[in-house]
Amino acid sequence: MKTELLTADLFEWKEAAEQAATILKNGEIVAIPTETVYGLAASIDNEDAIKKVFAAKERPSYDPLIVHIASIDDLSKVAKIPAEIQPIVNELAEKFWPGALTLVLPKQDSISDLITSGLDTVAVRMPAHEIMHEVCKLAGPLAAPSANRFGRISPTSASAVEQELDGRIPLIIDGGACREGLESTIIKISAPPSEGKKPIFTLLRPGAVSRELLREFGKIEKPKPPKKGEETSAPAVEAPGLLDSHYAPRTPLYLYDKFEDFKPEPGKKYGLLSLKGENGDFFAKHEWDKEVTLSPGSGKISEGAVRFFWALRQLDEAGLDAIIAEPMHTANAGEALMDRLKRAAVNRS
Repeated sequence: MKTELLTADLFEWKEAAEQAATILKNGEIVAIPTETVYGLAASIDNEDAIKKVFAAKERPSYDPLIVHIASIDDLSKVAKIPAEIQPIVNELAEKFWPGALTLVLPKQDSISDLITSGLDTVAVRMPAHEIMHEVCKLAGPLAAPSANRFGRISPTSASAVEQELDGRIPLIIDGGACREGLESTIIKISAPPSEGKKPIFTLLRPGAVSRELLREFGKIEKPKPPKKGEETSAPAVEAPGLLDSHYAPRTPLYLYDKFEDFKPEPGKKYGLLSLKGENGDFFAKHEWDKEVTLSPGSGKISEGAVRFFWALRQLDEAGLDAIIAEPMHTANAGEALMDRLKRAAVNRS
């Protein structure tokens, strides 16, 4: 298959969106930019197209997909919202949609089990990127995981998608670099335990919408581990991006709390992923073969999040034996950044 790369510039992005929508309606799949990462989209109404997404990504069937919608009216086509959580769903949608918050909700019977991996829930969000939003308006709700091989580094540019999926998909819409750079926050909502109490959010995946922002609307809990005797041999995945190993470069990545834990071997090439660069803890303590800084000088987590997957790709393509990553602080976007780092690391804890 020949993969076409279609540039969607400032003046002609709607034409690109129309072409993508036409292809999607005809049962094919398309890589489209969102504000978080590039997604590989298929119509939720076409199971053959959804199967093509799994095949192109080499994605296992037990890992569910996020459904992207264009309006709040589309939500009822995808999810059945219980009355007790309808008010908080409305509040969250009003505050964060369009944007990088994904809600896990009871699914409509019409939603394919391929999308939900057989679960009775579906993950839904409304993208803020103008191209993805427009395609959803034209083609209807879309199932769209990140446009990369399964488990690998998420793509934040069309060239990264091309590296991952060239020859596997018919079209990539090049809308430039993604504005946020980390995938959406995913939460599951439970009704308040009693009148006057806040609803409970299970934070399944940290992302661009931080824990601090969500606390205004509900009490946040971590996912509960399975009870003794309830463990299964198959991964239990409620939403995308939750497997222990994910977002990983091909070059082994090691995350250390302090430099003294790093024991370099003679003759091996090491690269450094640093938040602050020269102002960081690791930068001057070793003669690195390549250094990539997420936020030069300032050390801002928000800037680092935007550059994170790009930086991982730079290091992965540098012919190194290993990538060494400094720890990042976990406030606000830092929690999402550390989540991705831990899942990418071979020495994850």
